[in-house]
Amino acid sequence: MGNLSVWHEEVELTSFPALSKEFHVDVAIVGGGITGITAAYLLSKAGKKVAVLEARKVGEGSTGFSTGNLYATIGGEGMHKIAQKFDDQKLREVVESRTAAVDLIEQIIKEHNIDCDFKRAPWSLFTVEGKSQKFVEQERDAAIRAGLPVVSSVPYTAEVKDGFSVLNQAQFNPLKYVVGLANRIQSDTCRIFENSRVVKVEEGEICNVETEHSRVTADHVIMATHTPKGIYMVHTTLGPYREYAVAATLNGDELSSGIYWDMQETEHYSVRTFDSEEGKIVMVLGEMHKVGQKEENLECFHKLEAFLRKRFDVGEVVYRWSAQQYKPADTIPYIGISTGDRRTFIATGFAADGLTYGTLAAMIISDEITGWQNKWSHTYTASRLTPIASAPNFAKENINVAFELVKDWLANDVEKFSEVRTYEGKIMDIEGSKHAVHRDGEGKLHIVSAVCPHMGCIVHWNTAEQSWDCPCHGSRFSKEGEVLEGPAINPLKKVE
Repeated sequence: MGNLSVWHEEVELTSFPALSKEFHVDVAIVGGGITGITAAYLLSKAGKKVAVLEARKVGEGSTGFSTGNLYATIGGEGMHKIAQKFDDQKLREVVESRTAAVDLIEQIIKEHNIDCDFKRAPWSLFTVEGKSQKFVEQERDAAIRAGLPVVSSVPYTAEVKDGFSVLNQAQFNPLKYVVGLANRIQSDTCRIFENSRVVKVEEGEICNVETEHSRVTADHVIMATHTPKGIYMVHTTLGPYREYAVAATLNGDELSSGIYWDMQETEHYSVRTFDSEEGKIVMVLGEMHKVGQKEENLECFHKLEAFLRKRFDVGEVVYRWSAQQYKPADTIPYIGISTGDRRTFIATGFAADGLTYGTLAAMIISDEITGWQNKWSHTYTASRLTPIASAPNFAKENINVAFELVKDWLANDVEKFSEVRTYEGKIMDIEGSKHAVHRDGEGKLHIVSAVCPHMGCIVHWNTAEQSWDCPCHGSRFSKEGEVLEGPAINPLKKVE
């Protein structure tokens, strides 16, 4: 079962080459997910010469581990929080722009005949147990004020205490979509490179983007990596979170197509169905926590499975996986020129809404590069200052970072190698330095520096995914220290 999403069984992955020689392009795009591939499509269509540099395979980052839901509403703190922190006009801009992004995805699918199971479906928010009724009421009121097509019916299997639906949202297979689009846009002027991890980006009149084996120069750079690689001011305004997903075979056909958000006190469980070779599958996503800050993260999978069995008649759990998100301090993503830069664009802070926001980011950034005035660019300005709207979350996230940094530098998990059990990871002080020690299934020890190369925090062991995770800014590393995701560019240093 492993950490593979439901989408992977349905898709034949791409086989683009690795970057092996130097050349110049108009735009270098770091990251081959929905943001990067959509930007490459729009820019190449506008006549720009583009290079996409993907560290692994196209769509194998956050895109391939999403739920495949597309909607104009937002997750996280909700639509009503945008109205409270800003005003109703800002709320309408966010909803309108997200609607346009979903419409663009549908247009691209039709134009290029991409088989990715796209269909329109309602989005529903509700409470079964009545514990989150106020949140539901606030969201319904915000949805109506934003001009969304709201109805009172919720076609769920359990009895709903209170809820509503928004019509004409959408679902698809995100990995099929991104792979299909990438295969169609590859050309002499839109080149896609896989297994080409970027290790250095230098801003200048001509930007320099280096991979492990070669480089490209470019007039502009787009960081389409979910969170910018390297050290950026925006990292202080983001909270990195991890969520988990479980998918099981559904006995019968009791749940119609749709996006179902079942409120569970302080968070929602996102539920949907999908037709696969194993039959109809129902999946649920939830159990969010800060990256690297949960001791027993395997229990997240157990809780989600228990939820599915409580709500539905399900059989075997056939998939389970997890995904990362970055929450913005003022509830709105950061899209555009990075603070202090002139030619580097960032797109981050999508929270759990990355498919729609990623597409929107590609629309906004490609317009800015090609000289068009995008009507929503000001809504998402990456260098904006919103002290009143950002203050509570900004303070919370940065106090948390400082606490984790100090706490972990003062503590060790074990004193002897013999105390590290199979499949465990522990922090040890070896000759005055912090080391991360893991014992694999064959009893072999893997020892790397425990100091995250991004900004010096101490990594924590992730039992569920067998990785080292940074509790400060969300970088994640393999047991051998290689970068899996996050802002870190360099790996954890290996120790012989």
